[in-house]
Amino acid sequence: MDGHDEFSLDPGIIYLNHAAVAPWPRRTVDAVCAFAEENLRYGSRNYPRWVQTELQLRERLARLINVGSAADIGLLKSTSEGLSVIAYGLDWQPGDNVVSAREEFPSNRLPWDSLRARGVALRLADLSGPDSPEDALLALTDHRTRLVSISAVQYASGLRMDLERLGAECRARGILFCVDAIQAIGAVCFDAQAVSADFVVADGHKWMLGPEGLAVFYVRPELRERLRLHQYGWHMVEAAGDFDRDDWAPAASARRFECGSPNMLGIHGLNASLSLLEELGMDMVERTVINNVQYLIENLERIDEISICSPVTPGRFAGIVAFRPRHSHPEGLFQALQQAGIQCALRGGCVRFSPHFHTSDSQLDAALDRVRAYVVDRKSTRL
Repeated sequence: MDGHDEFSLDPGIIYLNHAAVAPWPRRTVDAVCAFAEENLRYGSRNYPRWVQTELQLRERLARLINVGSAADIGLLKSTSEGLSVIAYGLDWQPGDNVVSAREEFPSNRLPWDSLRARGVALRLADLSGPDSPEDALLALTDHRTRLVSISAVQYASGLRMDLERLGAECRARGILFCVDAIQAIGAVCFDAQAVSADFVVADGHKWMLGPEGLAVFYVRPELRERLRLHQYGWHMVEAAGDFDRDDWAPAASARRFECGSPNMLGIHGLNASLSLLEELGMDMVERTVINNVQYLIENLERIDEISICSPVTPGRFAGIVAFRPRHSHPEGLFQALQQAGIQCALRGGCVRFSPHFHTSDSQLDAALDRVRAYVVDRKSTRL
């Protein structure tokens, strides 16, 4: 099984935008349609079975990121919500600081920057400087650094961080380590234990191939009760479903961070998507994603008028390659690619390609041909 038959994209589209919002596999469409049809016919009669699907999803996510059990997995709305739960759950003191990077997506900057009102400083490293990205981050830490928060893979450049080194250094220095893994999980193998992560957050609608509106939220079990809760409701209590009880306590599991009714539609969709990744095996998925990006890099490097904005060293990239024309604004190239049916993105002043395992060689070649054609057209125009 190679999984290619799970995708039925319009033949006029070459999809190189998984780092934004991914197309669903066929089984995910089927699961969502079946859930909707069941709701149409029977309402919530089968809710106990829905709860079993919810548990199955937690178990899949626990295996996917290698954590102890399904009880360690919270299901939140988004990466932004998860990072905000962490930012406003920790007990900060004036003078504390958080270290992150200038290149981060706003979701991994704004929650920390909003803590300025509490006297907490946000220190932003430049990951493109002369030092290694890890050295740049660690150089900004000191005895008042409470947390380092970094993306496993940078959304614009595609830079893949050495999370094991960062996690080990943070653990040795008594600094909490938070990983925004949205551009990693589902594209490459991710091991929360190996990287010594205290927190892991990631939406399911990119490389995990699921619907928007559902994210995995992991907190190291020893830290769960250290996060102050700010949202309360029936679903986050230990005795969820016992609506007549007057006494209550937050759930001991990661469900304590889920205040209200679960997103059952999204749960059925993401569970189906992850079943595909499990069947294929993340080793195979990562190998194919890396090979696809390596192929793009090697061919883009042969185009004289193109400058690659991403790291090209093996181990430093995952599913993203960013590039731009040397002598013109990338907007023109981006528009030409879009008009040719090549779905990509414009990020950080570069065009961003992000193929998944199901992207074919012929699709990659067609996209590269369109880049070459644009370069030739621009060169003839200048002449």
